[in-house]
Amino acid sequence: MERIDLKGLPLKKLEGLIEGKGWEKYRAKQVMRWVYKGVSDFSEMTNLPQKLRRELKEWAYVGNIEIVKKHISKTGYTTKYLFKLDDGNIIETVYMKYSYGNSVCVSSQVGCNMGCSFCASTIDGCVRNLSASEMIDQVLKVQKDQCQKITHVVVMGSGEPLLNYDEVIKFLKVLNSPLGFNISFRRMTVSTCGIVPVIYKLADENLPITLSVSLHAPMDSLRNRIMPINKKFPLHELIEAVKFYVERTGRRITFEYVLIKGLNDSKLCAENLVKLIRDINCHVNLIPANPIAERDIERPKPETINEFKRLLEQNGIKVTVRRELGRDIDAACGQLRRKVLKEGVINPL
Repeated sequence: MERIDLKGLPLKKLEGLIEGKGWEKYRAKQVMRWVYKGVSDFSEMTNLPQKLRRELKEWAYVGNIEIVKKHISKTGYTTKYLFKLDDGNIIETVYMKYSYGNSVCVSSQVGCNMGCSFCASTIDGCVRNLSASEMIDQVLKVQKDQCQKITHVVVMGSGEPLLNYDEVIKFLKVLNSPLGFNISFRRMTVSTCGIVPVIYKLADENLPITLSVSLHAPMDSLRNRIMPINKKFPLHELIEAVKFYVERTGRRITFEYVLIKGLNDSKLCAENLVKLIRDINCHVNLIPANPIAERDIERPKPETINEFKRLLEQNGIKVTVRRELGRDIDAACGQLRRKVLKEGVINPL
């Protein structure tokens, strides 16, 4: 009999399994509380009868990923984790400490297939999707290691979340559940390169999360070069989907825009960006590019970044420049994982 991972399992399903084995329904909630406290050994679930604890070992388990590397920024505000999964694959997670709370940026896939020109995650392609359990465990392990309650979660690490839709939705619901992390949906963000049909699907979920769209160029000709997904879902289709999402959910959209020197940082790009999004309830997050060894990418000069920001603001666009918290620890998506894969050595902590 194949054992079932309880982490990420819907409560109703666990209740059915527990009752089907002759136990009271309420035992399922007891088990769930232990699981989301980070307990993976059934023998430590002390308010369960010993017989039930023994039986659980026979048909269930609690997924458990392992911290193998941890890099702390000089400021102390950011920590990048490298986790090893049960099958030997490795993923990244980033913890960020802000004045408003503690945020975790989780990965949703091992690697990525999107091929964005500025990102290290996509260099080796996508190996597989992560399970809801593996995403949940990223949050649990960081929370335990930091001894801090996680208050905000961003699905913006390696991978395209909307290509792992079902597991991501399960993950978000566990984050929100009182039996899980009890985090408000409004403190969750899901980032996408622009998988248009799934944006419509997500809008109908009625989850008041923040949708973050990786835009990075306001013209199809340029976005095709930066983000190959644009050839399948061009800007006019993406913008229509975004408008639908805003109308259906009443939530403001965030547009992520990585500024790359000499590529998408011109006055023309800023003007075209204004034309593209000025009638959308949105916020623009400008991100100075992180240099990547395998990519010929540089960040613009500070005066170029400030001028781009000014041009957006004078046209009524709400915009911020992302505060850099972890440049010194390879905190951009995929950088640490890529570095370790090249070295070919993983030494557990």
